[in-house]
Amino acid sequence: MKTSSPTLIFKKAPIVSLHGEPTLLFNGQQPSLLEALEIKKVRIFSECRSGFCGACKTKVLSGKVRYFTEPLAALEADECLPCCCVPDSDLNLDLSAKGADTPARAAPPTVFSKQALVD
Repeated sequence: MKTSSPTLIFKKAPIVSLHGEPTLLFNGQQPSLLEALEIKKVRIFSECRSGFCGACKTKVLSGKVRYFTEPLAALEADECLPCCCVPDSDLNLDLSAKGADTPARAAPPTVFSKQALVD
């Protein structure tokens, strides 16, 4: 009797972008999207830890999130509460990347003149 080996399914870690600028790879090391954004120094207002639900409400430009706790605040279809969700796909949020620790951009190639190479 021949048995088949189990099929492994790998899901790509979602990329979280801010206004289209890739900012973080959500690899599940943080329990929530809010904590992952805070670690990257993204400016996001939240009072979740003080009991004010809905303060971190953020507009989702594209992508999907999955809630691990049902949100207490009323949300529109294009909004999420980062404190109680994780990305379920690549995600583009209506947040500024200004001041955030974003991945380094590739530096332009260095161009040398023939004279510099000879010296």
